Amino acid sequence: MLKKILSLALAGAFVAAASAQPASAATLGRAEKEAQFAEKVKAGIAQLGTGTEARVEVKLRDKTKLKGYVGEAGAEQFTVVDAKTGAATVVAYPQVQQVKGNNLSKGAKIAIGVGVILIPILVAVFFAAQD
Repeated sequence: MLKKILSLALAGAFVAAASAQPASAATLGRAEKEAQFAEKVKAGIAQLGTGTEARVEVKLRDKTKLKGYVGEAGAEQFTVVDAKTGAATVVAYPQVQQVKGNNLSKGAKIAIGVGVILIPILVAVFFAAQD
């Protein structure tokens, strides 16, 4: 029994070590971090797509909140169209503080989270059972 517990603990440690982030990311300057965040926002908007199904909630650095759908996405900016009024607002990627999109349902996110936790445990149990 002790052997199985130690095997599971060791497998968990390997999974934790494999998913660790490099420490060099902490040494980036503020401008570099903002540029990286702008690229993440750009990638997220590109993944979400455009059209009435690409609903977003955007919070800008000046505390303005926009809610609607992505009407158009370009290299430097994207357009948020208010579904109720039809008013379009052009937003540059560096202006964004936070974006919430509807690309995955809550159930899908829960299923992914459970899978991420459950798969390493099942692998560890499988290898422990081999002994």
